[in-house]
Amino acid sequence: MKTSFDLKSSLHENRLFLSRSITLIIFVLILFVVLIARLTYLQIETHEKYSDLAQNNRVKLSVINPVRGLIFDVHGRVLAENNPSYSLELVPEQIDDISLTIKKLSALLPISENEITLFEKRRKQLKRFASIPLRNRLDDTEVAIFSANRHLFPGVDIQARPLRHYPYPELTSHVVGYVGAINEKELKTINPVNYRGSRFIGKTGVEKTYESELHGYVGYQQTENTAQGRSLKILSHTPPLSGSNLTLNLDIDLQRIAYDKLGDYTGSIAAIDTRTGAVRAFVSKPGLNANLFAKGIDSASYKALQSSIKRPLFNRALRGQYPPGSTLKPFFGLAGLEYNTIQPNDKINCPGFYRLPKQEHKYRDWKRGGHGMMNLHDSIVQSCDVYFYTLAHRLKIDHMHSFLSKFGFGQKTGLDINGEKSGLLPSREWKRRARNQAWYPGETLIAGIGQGFNLTTPLQLAHATAILANRGTAFEPFLLARINNTLIKPMPTLPVELNNNSHWDIVLNAMYDVVNGARGTARRIKEGAPYKIAGKTGTAQVFSVKQDEKYDEENVLEHLKDHALFISFAPAKDPQLAIAVIVENGGHGGSVAAPIARAMFNQYITTSP
Repeated sequence: MKTSFDLKSSLHENRLFLSRSITLIIFVLILFVVLIARLTYLQIETHEKYSDLAQNNRVKLSVINPVRGLIFDVHGRVLAENNPSYSLELVPEQIDDISLTIKKLSALLPISENEITLFEKRRKQLKRFASIPLRNRLDDTEVAIFSANRHLFPGVDIQARPLRHYPYPELTSHVVGYVGAINEKELKTINPVNYRGSRFIGKTGVEKTYESELHGYVGYQQTENTAQGRSLKILSHTPPLSGSNLTLNLDIDLQRIAYDKLGDYTGSIAAIDTRTGAVRAFVSKPGLNANLFAKGIDSASYKALQSSIKRPLFNRALRGQYPPGSTLKPFFGLAGLEYNTIQPNDKINCPGFYRLPKQEHKYRDWKRGGHGMMNLHDSIVQSCDVYFYTLAHRLKIDHMHSFLSKFGFGQKTGLDINGEKSGLLPSREWKRRARNQAWYPGETLIAGIGQGFNLTTPLQLAHATAILANRGTAFEPFLLARINNTLIKPMPTLPVELNNNSHWDIVLNAMYDVVNGARGTARRIKEGAPYKIAGKTGTAQVFSVKQDEKYDEENVLEHLKDHALFISFAPAKDPQLAIAVIVENGGHGGSVAAPIARAMFNQYITTSP
């Protein structure tokens, strides 16, 4: 028989068991509810996310870069091409410790500090999912070494990418231009979808101006991969659209002769087909190695280019603004005839200087003893300054500005690459607007010999010379000849019309005798030529010589010597090519600049089909 104590103990145990059972059941129910909630969250709420992650572990979407279009010269010779190249690239999103990964890679392959610095710079500019190059231009041995260790480096891979290459890196560096790494500013303006896999973009010249035509459109590829990242098969493929091939009007043989003939001088040369406006040569010297930018130039090399006293980064042909000197005299002579300010046979005495009425200041002629009695023809042939001081004083600056503007001076030519400068054709109104100053008669005289405020680009001079050679018929200069198989047609512009067409003959005959006459300033270049050249020499002062001083060419510092200029066209009676040559600190146009033009005419005229 149980006692009262035993009954109480049994009852206590039953209650304790029941409470524990209920607690356990509640706990199990709570766990079950949590499990159901978690399953609901995973299966419904985040199904798409984890499905994508699972899919991405198996399927990889890759961007296929388009092949950049090629660039050719007028005869089909390659000026810009794409060479196969392998690069070691990292995707930051897929790497836990980038510094450690780079350290391990450096133990496997040679990686310089500059390459690491450049990688870090690009990493800050690009998205985390972007593939960023650490090493470019790996050789076959380096590719094999990394491939054998690929499984040790998640997020790192070898990419086969075409590398831009310029067969004539210095000759065409300013006209064809070059590509370089996309910077932060450019990232804000380009199409992020189309440039997702691109690392380079046109920076200067044709490469920049025609970037949209050259770049093409990206493609995509889906591949099924193993856990180690090895591709098993292609699931889908959208091919890229390659960039267009461009053919330029440029003649690389003519370009090479012009560049080489400049020798050790800095300077610029532009040559234009008078019949169409096609630009056949476009030289700025010194050039630079465009391939350095295509493969990724280091900061030390770039700083050396920036700090060079010869300014190799500066495109002189497009942006160089020089005093045109006596090369403007044929244009001013034509203006004098048109405004009836002078007659062809009017003679003016040149004693070696000119004075404005009631003034003592002497405006000197380049020939110290003077030229004697000069008419328009002789003054152009012998480049008499006093004749043109007199003509300028009679014409006045407003007429001079109005007439020369018809030939494109003081305005952009419209050449189809970016960055062209307009030069400066001074006027009374310009000086009032730009300097808030009155125009003085002495400034008119100086403008009349192409000095003072006058500034022209080599391209402007060649363009104006082509119009003069064509007796007023004008075309807009253009570099692009063809996009794939589509021809670019010449663009005629408003012609220069004269009141009396015989005035063309007077000026052009004088330019003919500059080269072919017994006293012409460029007569040395005529010897042995199977064709005739017409032209005009020019010498532009870099600094002013005081009234009581003499210009001492032998003792003046090299960078203060006069610029040598020459404008010309040939054949004289049936022009094909107009050339403007500017040799910085070259001294005399007839002895330094003119022979360069002669060599170019020899190449262009005697070898043309």
